[in-house]
Amino acid sequence: MSSLGPAAPDSILEECIDELDTAVAALERFPQAAFAFALRAHLAGLLSVLLERGQCTREEVKEFLAGLEAETLQAGSASG
Repeated sequence: MSSLGPAAPDSILEECIDELDTAVAALERFPQAAFAFALRAHLAGLLSVLLERGQCTREEVKEFLAGLEAETLQAGSASG
């Protein structure tokens, strides 16, 4: 999970983020809390599939989630 794999071009993450931004903008009508819980459910499913397919390890998922938590709490403390 620490990388996108050897076959992924450098621009793939940027392109994916751009498309996600477009999709998220289309869902702005939902309350932010509902959207966050829906994203959590979707992310949990995606990470489970990556584990099942051997595309990442349990340790990599734990590291990814720890990073997500740290970034989220750091951003939250900066704005609050």
